[in-house]
Amino acid sequence: MAAAGLGPARLFLGRRRGALRALLGLARGLASGPQTHFGFQNVSEEERREKIYQVFENVAEKYDVMNDSMTLGIHRVWKDILVHKMNPSPGTLLVDVAGGTGDIAFRFINYVRSIRERQLQQKLKRHQNLSWQEISKSYEEEKVKPLGDSQVVVCDINKEMLKVGKQRAQHLGYSEGLSWVLGNAEELPFDDDKFDVYTIAFGIRNVTRIDLALQEAYRVLKPGGRFLCLEFSHVSNPLLSRLYDLYSFQVIPVLGEIIAGDWKSYQYLVESIRRFPPQEELKEMIEDAGFFKVDYQNLSSGIVAIHSGFKL
Repeated sequence: MAAAGLGPARLFLGRRRGALRALLGLARGLASGPQTHFGFQNVSEEERREKIYQVFENVAEKYDVMNDSMTLGIHRVWKDILVHKMNPSPGTLLVDVAGGTGDIAFRFINYVRSIRERQLQQKLKRHQNLSWQEISKSYEEEKVKPLGDSQVVVCDINKEMLKVGKQRAQHLGYSEGLSWVLGNAEELPFDDDKFDVYTIAFGIRNVTRIDLALQEAYRVLKPGGRFLCLEFSHVSNPLLSRLYDLYSFQVIPVLGEIIAGDWKSYQYLVESIRRFPPQEELKEMIEDAGFFKVDYQNLSSGIVAIHSGFKL
């Protein structure tokens, strides 16, 4: 009888222990801060920030080579389309957030330079009776200000990515109108109403609080300023989507291991694309941050999308 009487007691104690474990798990979760995801893992926001920082510290040296390998070089076309969509004019002040290795910044500089050169040629055509001294003076002025007061500020949270970007700039001969700033997209180190254009290319997916990053983008833009985001998105074609998944999960991590010696970082990058909000949801988030005339353009059947909005 005594042994039989232990059954309910054991059940009661077991339930209490289970409830206690659940409470302890909840307490640990609360202590570590709000929960989010790192790829397909559930982690705290602080842990996610640390892990993402480590990912880009690990891949910085091979980042551009891997971009070419993963996208078969198509990322260059996507970035060209972004800058042409921006259509900056001489005098434009751009902040490129998460722009570490300088791809968007260098394209911006090239674009503005080409516009300045065209403007000079048109000016000389209109004044064909200019003396050679006046023509020479015009070219000298162009040399002094080849960007016409345009500037681009590359802001990135990762020191290693900025280091690689600065090395590339030096190697390629970019210096005029270019600066590098260590900063967090969720808390930008800039004054309000400072920039004409804000770009973020393949970076917002790695921001822990996208809502905060969008609010900061809105804050630092001048009234009339433009927000442009280039990011991996969601493929609309079912057949292409299956092929894309196969390539992403079976090929990209292998390339990461072969080229960069880092399977895990590229496995995360693939998983992070799948966890990123689809086009319409990101559009709504941008609108919630205060932007107007928000739209998006799918590229390569939605493998990537460019979202655009204005601060009015």
